[in-house]
Amino acid sequence: MVEPAADRAYAVTKELVLTGELPGGHLFSEGEIAERLGISRTPVREAFLRLQAEDLLTLIPKRGAVVVPVPPGEAEDVLDAREAIETAAVRRLAARGGIEEAVERLRAALVVQEGHAERDDLAAFAEADESFHRAIVEAGGNKLTMRFYVTLADRQRRMSMHALGPGPTPYEVVLTDHLGLLRKVEQADVPGFGAALREHLDRTHRQ
Repeated sequence: MVEPAADRAYAVTKELVLTGELPGGHLFSEGEIAERLGISRTPVREAFLRLQAEDLLTLIPKRGAVVVPVPPGEAEDVLDAREAIETAAVRRLAARGGIEEAVERLRAALVVQEGHAERDDLAAFAEADESFHRAIVEAGGNKLTMRFYVTLADRQRRMSMHALGPGPTPYEVVLTDHLGLLRKVEQADVPGFGAALREHLDRTHRQ
């Protein structure tokens, strides 16, 4: 089944924004995306409208679109929410059981992330970073917090791309931190996990 042109334009443009290839404040046109994909401007315009609704783009009549920068204070809001949600997930997991299954999923996610680090694929590494932390939340089994956490995914990816580049990418620091978080989950050490998560976020995002 052929993917609709508007969906292709939406997916490609969103990926360019989330990976930072189109940075905050950058002005670009419908024609640039249309030419890149070999489609008309009409589906691109539809894609831009969807991205504007998600607060990723601001449309400027007759000029194109500007990538919305991450608002001041949003990063700290996201980090606070992540701390609360991920720690609560581990607390619930420790109480209800299922530690072994959760650890198995986290190990698999970590292997994937290690592969991206070996290939120096920053965009894939950042996506895998979000997947690792989302696996922690999913393990908690709270559908309400899971739905909320998913809404943070795009913001998390933009933050990760900003935190991990430019300059030497601290792959080993992130992977070591993730292994430490995995071990705290394996030990059902909720206070230890909370402290390790806070240190991890401080090291990767708050410096």
